[in-house]
Amino acid sequence: MNVAPYLAVSRTPRVPGFMLLMLLARIPATAAGMTVTMHVLLALERGYGAAGLVGAVSTIGIAVGSPLMGHLVDRRGLRAMLAVSMVSEGVFWFVAPLLSYPVLLVMCFVTGITVMPVMSLGRQILTALVPEDRRRTALAMDSMAVEVAFMAGPALGVALTTQASSRTAMWAIGAAMVVFGAVLCLVNPPVKSEGESGERVPRREWLDGRLLGVLMSAGGATFVLSGVEVAVVASMRDLGLTGWTGALVAVMCVSSLVGGFLYGGLNRVPPLWALMGGMGLLAVPIGLFGWSPWWLAVALIPTNFLCAPTITATGELITKYAPASARGVAMGLQGSAFTLGVAVGAPLTGVVIDHGGPGWGFAVAGAGAVAIAAGTELLSRRPRPVPVG
Repeated sequence: MNVAPYLAVSRTPRVPGFMLLMLLARIPATAAGMTVTMHVLLALERGYGAAGLVGAVSTIGIAVGSPLMGHLVDRRGLRAMLAVSMVSEGVFWFVAPLLSYPVLLVMCFVTGITVMPVMSLGRQILTALVPEDRRRTALAMDSMAVEVAFMAGPALGVALTTQASSRTAMWAIGAAMVVFGAVLCLVNPPVKSEGESGERVPRREWLDGRLLGVLMSAGGATFVLSGVEVAVVASMRDLGLTGWTGALVAVMCVSSLVGGFLYGGLNRVPPLWALMGGMGLLAVPIGLFGWSPWWLAVALIPTNFLCAPTITATGELITKYAPASARGVAMGLQGSAFTLGVAVGAPLTGVVIDHGGPGWGFAVAGAGAVAIAAGTELLSRRPRPVPVG
């Protein structure tokens, strides 16, 4: 394993402290969805459909708002975006435990638009802090940090809800987001590298086929990932081993961490379409191993091994294709693509599983990723009418 690139990134001024800060900021953000779901189920005594609807409207709000918040960073600066987000999230998380279900539903959508985009924001700031030749490694480290946050956040939300109450958990999330926003305001990290031009470039000049293909792959990565997760849950339920689900999800996360680590140390990497297509092809046959939790765990490793590398590759290409003056919007669009991938992948796979079983869920999630990889390659070959100056 080549650790030299990681040592170089870790020695870059401000990077280690910033990465730790963003890791901590992402934990309450990843706990939010699970906490609201449990609040609807336990405190409001609603069903799974009602809880899922809250998650859906929140997802739509975040998908709409992510590029808008990025645009605000590009035009008005980081602090302006943080001020809007801190007020919005502070109010929402304080009053949310007191709201009726219909009002909570509306508030989740509205607040989703102004949620602090900690995922895309972390990538944007990291891109500004590290030299271009170290961005692949830095973004790989960021992808690994996201995996850690997704392992810790939902578990923390469940623990606070069950050991205290959903009200306590929601207030804790709101307080944490406001605190982290205030710290970011105080630190005010850069969103553009020194020497990068802040000159505005017309959107039609950079939002071309290449970038659209990258965004499609970003959505494809979370499409197959969310589909595989749903199929894993269904497989364990069919075996009567629901308690194993957490262990299999942990296998998926660790596989992605290892893949991201190895990818970040490479000098030459496969093209994005190959990573995306590989994820899909390796997911198709997973269902053949659904008769045993042990073999299923082994079968999950290859496709998840490519997860962090694929996500890292999309971030790296976005920093390459989008001008610095529009990087916030581009990173926001990537965040929207990730969100929409989950929003489509999970329910589509669920419908397939209802009619054909968990094995077909894996197959459809993988086949969808292969189709997306093909679309990515076709879009990337489209000529650009106007070069970015």
